Amino acid sequence: QVQPVESGGGLVQPGGSLRLSCAASGSIYAMGWYRQAPGKERAMVARIFIGGVTNYADSVKGRFTISRDNAKNTVYLQMNSLKPEDTAVYYCNADTPLGRAWGQGTQVTVSS
Repeated sequence: QVQPVESGGGLVQPGGSLRLSCAASGSIYAMGWYRQAPGKERAMVARIFIGGVTNYADSVKGRFTISRDNAKNTVYLQMNSLKPEDTAVYYCNADTPLGRAWGQGTQVTVSS
């Protein structure tokens, strides 16, 4: 069974950068990053499909980049120009023939 494992969260000042990583192996045709802030629903941040097609939430376009290293079975989320409103728990997921598998989440806090 596919089990995504996230890493790379932490505390960063506004305007700073972080890179999240998500390792997952198996029969995967898409992977994505979602986030959930306190009191809010989990929302899509970015997704990447087989072939490299990507899509992003409007709130992160131009600041975040999702990429995939197939040799390492790893997906990255490069986050630049971070804002306090980006603070959330970030979850990685993988879409497989058996359904969507979620990671445990990693906290990202943007604060001065």
